[in-house]
Amino acid sequence: MTSDMRAATTGTGLADTPTIVLVGHGMVGQRFLEALAERGLTATHRVVVLGEEPRPAYDRVHLTSYFTGTTPDELSLTDREFIDRHGVELHLGDPVTAVDRRARTVTARSGLTVRYDTLVLATGSFPFVPPVAGRDATGCFVYRTIEDLLAIEEYARAGAATGAVVGGGLLGLEAAGALKGLGLATHIVEFAPRLMPLQVDEGGGAALLRTIENMGLTVHTGTGTQEILTGEDGAVTGMRLSDGTVLATDLVVFSAGVRPRDQLARDCGLPVGERGGITVDERCRTVGDPRVFAIGECAQAADGRVYGLVAPGYEMAGTAAATIAADEADRSSFTGADLSTKLKLLGVDVASFGDAHGTTADCLDVVYADARSGTYKKLVIGRDGELLGGILVGDAEAYGTLRALTGSVPPVAPEQLVLPAGSGGPAQLGPSALPDEAVVCSCHHVTKGAVRAAVTEEGRTTVPEVKKCTKAGTGCGSCVKVLGQLVDAELEAGGIEVDKGLCGCFAQTREELYEIVLALRITSYRALLERHGRQGSRDGDGCETCKPAVASIIASLAPSIGADGHILDGEQAALQDTNDHFLANLQKNGSYSVVPRVPGGEITPEKLIVIGEIARDFGLYTKITGGQRIDLFGARVEQLPLIWARLVDAGFESGHAYGKALRTVKSCVGRTWCRYGVQDSVRMAIDLELRYRGLRSPHKLKSAVSGCARECAEAQSKDFGVIATAGGWNLYVGGNGGATPRHADLLAQDLSDAELVGLIDRFLMFYIRTADPLERTSAWLERIPGGLGHVRDVVVHDSLGISEELENLMAAHVANYRDEWAETLGDPERLARFVSFVNAPDTPDPVVGFVAERDQIKPDLPLLTLGRRPLEGSASR
Repeated sequence: MTSDMRAATTGTGLADTPTIVLVGHGMVGQRFLEALAERGLTATHRVVVLGEEPRPAYDRVHLTSYFTGTTPDELSLTDREFIDRHGVELHLGDPVTAVDRRARTVTARSGLTVRYDTLVLATGSFPFVPPVAGRDATGCFVYRTIEDLLAIEEYARAGAATGAVVGGGLLGLEAAGALKGLGLATHIVEFAPRLMPLQVDEGGGAALLRTIENMGLTVHTGTGTQEILTGEDGAVTGMRLSDGTVLATDLVVFSAGVRPRDQLARDCGLPVGERGGITVDERCRTVGDPRVFAIGECAQAADGRVYGLVAPGYEMAGTAAATIAADEADRSSFTGADLSTKLKLLGVDVASFGDAHGTTADCLDVVYADARSGTYKKLVIGRDGELLGGILVGDAEAYGTLRALTGSVPPVAPEQLVLPAGSGGPAQLGPSALPDEAVVCSCHHVTKGAVRAAVTEEGRTTVPEVKKCTKAGTGCGSCVKVLGQLVDAELEAGGIEVDKGLCGCFAQTREELYEIVLALRITSYRALLERHGRQGSRDGDGCETCKPAVASIIASLAPSIGADGHILDGEQAALQDTNDHFLANLQKNGSYSVVPRVPGGEITPEKLIVIGEIARDFGLYTKITGGQRIDLFGARVEQLPLIWARLVDAGFESGHAYGKALRTVKSCVGRTWCRYGVQDSVRMAIDLELRYRGLRSPHKLKSAVSGCARECAEAQSKDFGVIATAGGWNLYVGGNGGATPRHADLLAQDLSDAELVGLIDRFLMFYIRTADPLERTSAWLERIPGGLGHVRDVVVHDSLGISEELENLMAAHVANYRDEWAETLGDPERLARFVSFVNAPDTPDPVVGFVAERDQIKPDLPLLTLGRRPLEGSASR
């Protein structure tokens, strides 16, 4: 779009037309224009918009998605068609510099002067930069606009290796995620004693901290920034914190909050709040001048607050438009707003709603916390059982339902609302439990009843159609999941088939895509998208949902469809996450773990010596895992090929600790050594692990073989477990440990070796064929229609007549297995990726450091100096 989407005129033919001038074209400004259009005011008024930024309104809430591939055009909230259809005169890159309330004119930087009958200020806010020495140095940025992001990206890619974010609130964590995504070792500095202090309490902050530190980011809380350090060229070289810590960093992003942009109001004599913000009444009119309105982050509402969320801004926009239209049918007023919010920060779900901190007198807390999974849930309950608010960290699945229930007494006990799914928790209380008057979209105040009416009365059959009709889900987006569930439930209740497609790119389910790939021998994601993607998606790049799902399907079927199968080749490499990308698990300080396969836990002295020599020579931390392997921690990315070259020479292969594949088959010593053993469990475990090694699946797979009913290998907590009996082997399926343990179910008993292997072949391939993306066998077994009985019918009794096909697919995998690391070492193109910095391949990452502990190493992280107990690195069993 051009900087002037419609040329403004100041005279002929418009003298008698009332003029509305909007200063600022952000999210709230665009919502105001839409509200004017809905009320027909764009047909009766001249509407002039003057914006400071060089581009039209865009989605600032999802700004960080730019770093994951979303283009500025895709973030845009308007287009030429809307502007032209409603006759809006839009001037971009031309901020207003003066308001003359007596003459009722605004003057822009270009000299353009426009007379107004009604003036609406939607100037938003500006980033607060603490008054520290060096804050204007080269390499210091704020995080507010697309232009800011472009500048950060350019500077980071010019050679920066380390970045620091000042501020651990919403935008601060988003900025940290952006720096991490750019490949920078990242620090977060927050003056408060916890991250996101306004949204979460101490327990939620602790859960968030653990999860973020496990991602490799370094967090400093309870300390401020004292000084930005610079080199002779004036560029950032580090920062000194108020606790005396000095951080080496090449780039600093200030994200320490925002302040209302109210200078125009101050200059023209409009009242502002003591802490900033243009003072307005409940109709969003400025105090002292009814012709001037203020909406969004620049305004101090009638309750004395400045709201920094998009939902209150949208509500203010609607209120102002209704007031200007003198809409008697809409006497809405703005006296306060719901501050509920749900975000995904650094991949972590964080949500708060209602009275999240329990400020209401005589209330009670119901808390569920699981430090292992980084999950924290707190509900604030009134003495009468009313749900007052809550905080969710790590698992915000129930946010939409819980927020909508706020202010009422839930139909189930509070503790059930915080338990994990499958334990009587939120999965049993979905949106269908909400009353029609419950608000499901706080941004646009859309109720469940309005969503239902859009489906049943107006014939809307998809979420996009309902969003367009009701505007639900078009604000912050946190209600979209609930919206989809409501639409599906209403359609199904009316006997209408619901779209079960994998995502917006594919109308097929994962199971259907599996069948297509297998039947048509499609060997690339691009080919599948072009031939079978939804109309409109075939020329795109796909999404984060379908890319890894299709990559997994192609990898699991590679031998049968003629695909190469190596995950670091061509298109497949671009579909992998960090762990698969480097064939190793990323640890919290930016180093990697090395996990060679040790089938059944059995290893020779010679191989033990090799592992010991490698650990000694590269200075690695060694640990025996619960899966009977030896993990080597602390390898730098450029060391991985050197380490694996020695391991491969010694006969080791990849343990696939990084992939959605078979991890281990654990075993006891069996009858060979144990006086209770009735079968050779070690031999069976080795046979099974070597058979299924490298098998890519929807989620990781774990197994175990116990030599007798004493169950020393804990086989009944595995995806498939085997227990020896006097008559052969019993096969158990669908178990798992972790945050939501599930006991495996008996599938068949007293099997011979051949029968056991055949049933496991069928079970695994049936699971891979029919499971949803990232669905463990435990969840799949509970979800699949018919449950265990159906799986037994298919796998044991061949009720679908596909047993031979499933066995052949597995046979193809076994016959074509190739070790990923052995093949990588022989390919210079694949090896080229194993560097810390692409533009400086010989430079090791300076942030990856270690200190001694118990005669080994551990990550050298600043958090250790703050009196916190260090967390264990991620498990690689």
